Amino acid sequence: MSDNPSFVLKGILDAEIQQKPVPEIEANEILVELIRGDDGICGTDVHFLVYGSVGDFIVEKPMVLGHESAGVVSKVGPGVTNVKVGDRVAMEPAATCRKCEACKEDGTLTRYYRLPSDLACPLPPSLSLEDGALMEPLSVAVHASVAVFGCGPVGLLCMAVAKALGASRVIAVDIIPDRLEFAKTYAATDTFLPPSIDKGESGVAFSIRNAQAMKEKLNITEHGSRAIDLVLDASGAEVAIQTGIRIAKSGGTFFQLKIYLIGHRDITIDMFAVLQVCKELVLRGSFRYGPGDYSLAIALVASGKVDVKSLVSHRFPFTQACEAFEITRNGKSPDGKGVIKVMISGPDVDINEV
Repeated sequence: MSDNPSFVLKGILDAEIQQKPVPEIEANEILVELIRGDDGICGTDVHFLVYGSVGDFIVEKPMVLGHESAGVVSKVGPGVTNVKVGDRVAMEPAATCRKCEACKEDGTLTRYYRLPSDLACPLPPSLSLEDGALMEPLSVAVHASVAVFGCGPVGLLCMAVAKALGASRVIAVDIIPDRLEFAKTYAATDTFLPPSIDKGESGVAFSIRNAQAMKEKLNITEHGSRAIDLVLDASGAEVAIQTGIRIAKSGGTFFQLKIYLIGHRDITIDMFAVLQVCKELVLRGSFRYGPGDYSLAIALVASGKVDVKSLVSHRFPFTQACEAFEITRNGKSPDGKGVIKVMISGPDVDINEV
């Protein structure tokens, strides 16, 4: 059976919809049908399309893109007990051994996708499949922050989680004014637009100046109630990382999302700022998410504490996947509307009914 239209990356800037065989499942696997589901475009998907690689992950043969997905269970293996045919599920794409077939197979921009049943998270009736597709970036954001550099979907969701978990101050930092405006209406209590780098100015010199400007504008202190307990970088920009290290309070934590460093191999960190004895800064990192984060993400949305629907700025039918990737790459659609999160509907879905 080959009724499985899939969005296949064939090479750099070369992708098309192809028919592929419907996957066969094993005892503890399920088959999820995305014909009624949704798939979000992530920056890593765009990086694969434009460069043919993301860090050390190099596309060596045609590959189906996509990993932010939800759909309906269409078939279950004999050993599956946690879900049944007809269940709507968010799909956790991270099988991490890097050796098994599941680690090496294609992405989710396809009609049928198989995965181990324990990576299928049932959705409550109050959540749509589009909501479910947004659980992947939200589960990345469960490690919340008070100051967030980068107002893309994951950065915005980090702000939303911080707010939902009781943060009294959530600062959004970005170089795009439209994104800062959205962040202020979405979850941020404060925003900061960095100044431009002067000609010939080093990254370290700029980060010192930028951090000072941020402290002065937002009344950020090194200690006390106006100090920044936790800084999270969701941008991957060297100057953002250097600035974030400088605005974190003494004894605070700087949290780097690894997914935003993939493809940035030559980032320099000013170790003087990190190793100040009296600063006692803790540096931590996260690749994507850990055990329990998917369930927590679903619970946050189901309880109304985090809103994912308003992040969706553009929707495209499956047949226009190439156009969806193009506006994600450009950062705005032809009408000038800025991109936050682009969703691609499953095959045969009428986006007017979403």
